[in-house]
Amino acid sequence: MTIFPTKHIDFELIDTQTETIERLHRRTEASPLLTSAYTNKSFRGKLNGTEFQIISAAIGFGAFCLMTGQIEESRGKVKLEINKAFKVLLSVLLVLPIVAFIAELFNEMSTFQPFLILVAVLQVLMIRFVFIEFGFRFLSKMSLNRLVDVLDIRIKKN
Repeated sequence: MTIFPTKHIDFELIDTQTETIERLHRRTEASPLLTSAYTNKSFRGKLNGTEFQIISAAIGFGAFCLMTGQIEESRGKVKLEINKAFKVLLSVLLVLPIVAFIAELFNEMSTFQPFLILVAVLQVLMIRFVFIEFGFRFLSKMSLNRLVDVLDIRIKKN
C-alpha cells in the first residue's frame, strides 16, 4: 500500500505524433515551477521533445495532479500522481491525529483511555482512504479528461 495513489494510463494517438506534440505545445504555458496561475492555456509545465510534465491550469485544485508522460509514434503513456506541494500538505494532515494522540498521552497520563488509539488510527485511515483517495480519483479524472480533449487521444482499456 502506498500513501499517495498514482495512475498509469496508456493512450493511442488519433493524429500523428508531430501534430499531437504541436497541439500540446500550443495549449501549454512553459513554466519551470508546477504551480497554478491565471492563463489562457489549458496546462502549465515542462515540455521536452516527446516527454512532458504538466499540471492543469485550472485555478484551485488544477495543480493537484501532476501528469508525466511520453508521446511515441502511435501511442503514449501518462502517469498521474499528486503534486509535491500537495503531498507535503497531505502528509501534515495525516500526521495530525498521531500528534494529537501523543499530546493526549503525555498530557493526562492518569485518565488515558485505550479507545483513543482506535480513534487516531481510524482518523488516519479516513484521511487516506476517503479524502486523499476520492480527491485524487475526482481530480485526476478531471485532469485526464482535459488532456484527452486537448491532445485528441483515445484511452486504452487495460
